[in-house]
Amino acid sequence: MAIHTQQSLSGFIATDPQLSFNANGEARLHVRIGQEHFERNPDGSFTQQETTFHDLVMYRRSAERAFAQLAKGDNFVAEGYVHPYSYERDGQTITGEEFVAKRLGHDTARSIYAVDRSRGQGAGIEQTAPDAAAAKPIRPITL
Repeated sequence: MAIHTQQSLSGFIATDPQLSFNANGEARLHVRIGQEHFERNPDGSFTQQETTFHDLVMYRRSAERAFAQLAKGDNFVAEGYVHPYSYERDGQTITGEEFVAKRLGHDTARSIYAVDRSRGQGAGIEQTAPDAAAAKPIRPITL
């Protein structure tokens, strides 16, 4: 059987995560993310280039869980796909793209946190987003 692959994206959360709900009660997470870019110099050193910023969205229960766990400044890794879009505003066609994340979590190469694997009460993963947001931990993060 072939290995299933998807597009990935990594960077840092540049804005406070925003959680909204549609008319059917389905959650939508939106954040602006930043990506730092570097160029290798002939001597082997690196020069930082301009940071780029992009939109990332996530939907349904995964969006609620990500909202409860991620904060501005966190380094992340996401799996999903790029969604190009266009719409009309004031007679002008606006085009852009957003990354639709199916999976989203902390970048273990750049984040220090502890994982709570207890099966008992208070594991936290089944909390609703508003309650979890009020209980966001101070770094290091306990998942």
